[in-house]
Amino acid sequence: MAKRARRPTTNTRALIAALTGKKSHKYGAKPTMVDGRRFSSKREARRYSELKLAEQAGKIENLRCQVRYRLVQVVHYVADFVYCENGNEVVEDVKGYRTREYKAKKKQMADQLGIEIREV
Repeated sequence: MAKRARRPTTNTRALIAALTGKKSHKYGAKPTMVDGRRFSSKREARRYSELKLAEQAGKIENLRCQVRYRLVQVVHYVADFVYCENGNEVVEDVKGYRTREYKAKKKQMADQLGIEIREV
């Protein structure tokens, strides 16, 4: 049975970055450009394209990217996308992997600001 490839460790990623001059993303995401905007991953860029089409079709309006929300003290949460759908503001995050930090911020957004984050 073939062995599964392991994700590179931090030291391996640092070594690759030192040798190639390029940093790899911790979770394997590939930065992608769409409409002159840089997105952290192909998945996030694809979702942006879908939301732009929905906005052009009149299904949503006022699409904004990387919207920053202030949480307790100096903690911030930056939403991937915020838009209006059927008169309601939607805060959306494209997630491939839900980190402990993200889960805590998602809970704070709900508890402190009453904002539920839609995950795609």
